[in-house]
Amino acid sequence: MCGIVGGICKYNITPILLNGLKRLEYRGYDSAGIVVLSNSNKLSRVRAVGKVINLETNIQKQNSKIQGNVGIAHTRWATHGEPSTQNAHPHICFNTVSVVHNGIIENFLKLKKEQKAQGYAFTSDTDTEVIVHGIHQALKTSKNLLQATQKSIKTFEGAYGLGVISPSYPGHIVVARSGSPLIIGISDEGNFITSDQVALLGITKKFIFLEEGDIADITLNSITIYNQDDEQVNRAIKISNLNSKQIDLGDYKHYMQKEIFEQPQAIRDTLESRITKDTVLLSAFGHHAETIFTNIKHIQIIACGTSYNAGLVAKYWLEDIAKIPTNIEVASEYRYRNPIVLNNTLLVTISQSGETTDTLEALKSVKQHNNNIHTLTICNCAESFLTRESELTLLTHAGPEISVASTKAFTTQLVSLALLSVAIGKCHKQVDKKQETAIVDGLNRLPGLIKKTLEQEGQIIELAQSFKNKFNAIFLGRGTMHAIAMEGALKLKEISYIHSEAFPAGELKHGPIALIDQDTPVIAIAPNDQLLDKLKSNLQEVKSRGSQMIVFEDEMSNVTPMQNMTVMSITHNLGRITAPIIFTIPLQLLSYHVALIKGTNVDKPRNLAKSVTVE
Repeated sequence: MCGIVGGICKYNITPILLNGLKRLEYRGYDSAGIVVLSNSNKLSRVRAVGKVINLETNIQKQNSKIQGNVGIAHTRWATHGEPSTQNAHPHICFNTVSVVHNGIIENFLKLKKEQKAQGYAFTSDTDTEVIVHGIHQALKTSKNLLQATQKSIKTFEGAYGLGVISPSYPGHIVVARSGSPLIIGISDEGNFITSDQVALLGITKKFIFLEEGDIADITLNSITIYNQDDEQVNRAIKISNLNSKQIDLGDYKHYMQKEIFEQPQAIRDTLESRITKDTVLLSAFGHHAETIFTNIKHIQIIACGTSYNAGLVAKYWLEDIAKIPTNIEVASEYRYRNPIVLNNTLLVTISQSGETTDTLEALKSVKQHNNNIHTLTICNCAESFLTRESELTLLTHAGPEISVASTKAFTTQLVSLALLSVAIGKCHKQVDKKQETAIVDGLNRLPGLIKKTLEQEGQIIELAQSFKNKFNAIFLGRGTMHAIAMEGALKLKEISYIHSEAFPAGELKHGPIALIDQDTPVIAIAPNDQLLDKLKSNLQEVKSRGSQMIVFEDEMSNVTPMQNMTVMSITHNLGRITAPIIFTIPLQLLSYHVALIKGTNVDKPRNLAKSVTVE
């Protein structure tokens, strides 16, 4: 989502800020801005809609005016207020305080009303303006910028990562973190701030990662950090092993393996500024999202490949949680069959790249034939065709995914679709506060659950050995696990070239059981849900045909091992949202290690491309 870069250095900071913004472009944004405390001790600001290059062009037009040793910069993804120059950060109050902000201030309407009564004028539609006005007001009764920021943040509800500068305190930057990451970079040339260390990798590898509730006062030669109780604390300096393009394999053998293990952080990043401790924030989906979600009566999902499998899971969630009719179709078929799209439909497109031609053309076709629909894309790339064509956008924050076989893009899509299900359910009054809190709690637990599952890689390596001489495999699941079985089969065929198919377990007796023999392993997913007993009966059918079976179960499922069956417990206490995401992990690892055994090109499998931009 949004990106922050700032700092105090020994020379003109403008080039550093621009380079940092460029390195954050992958996170997604629709406008950018910079403010520098000039040599004459004035706030000099430039903003632009669109790409950072537009901002850079505007800065070049002003030549020497945008120069100084202190500055902050920002890339913005619109939530409150449409993409425009006036809504772009940084924001300034009375030429006295300037702020950049990541996150969402939930009580901004209340604060805005109070600040208008105090005489403040608002020049944007953003929630961030209440921050800069609040700090300005607090300065009147504070001894410095740090104290003013400490006072004002106590009035904010929601998530924020802040960078604050003022001509009244020219040698300082104050930063604050609550629910939105902020990092301090340390170099011989000065001290810097960012929301993502990638922005500063060109000038330093030394970082301090601020903890929740931290606030810091930064000068050229000092960094003073306080915790949420305003007590001075020390935070460790860490040395980054990332490179500027985030393509350092580190200790991993392949990008696919690296990206599998990046999933806990990718999910944290995707959840950032989209939830509080008990709430899904509707504004995370964009301007007018709440109004749109309230008025829709149907949902149509179109996608391809892995994204289609994510959409299949979402169909279950949307109908179960939001109680709204949902259809999903493969984009390459949908665009050619003259579909009937009902009025008041939300058309949801899902794509890692945002450039998938079949999905894009299907979206365009529907928009041409029906003006009474709304569109939303879930995508990992901000400046893509799909995001530009869609009315609403929710970016996943998987980061660059190099391996052709999608892993972290898939799980972050599922997280995004879970957020969508709750958001629409809230708008349709189908999700009460207790249910929302439980789902948000599950989402917050996901990174830890995934990390625990990844620790079982050794057992999966042993399971993979049995596939050395196999050429076919069958995956089984019921409910949402059928879609996860489809994703598992897709991964295995993509990178190991083993012919693999997935079926609803209840469909075995209607034909697929004819394929089962001792040379065809069957992989089943067995969560502890209402369909568990039926799945156990399906496994008995497989046993009678002599197949080798691998069952991934919840610890509470209690699947009884049978002859030629390996049962692997993944975790316990999984809910309807967390279970599909967690059971994806062992299937990814299994496919990866089978491919290693088969000796295939894991990251670049034959005949496949990362972004499918042709029909």
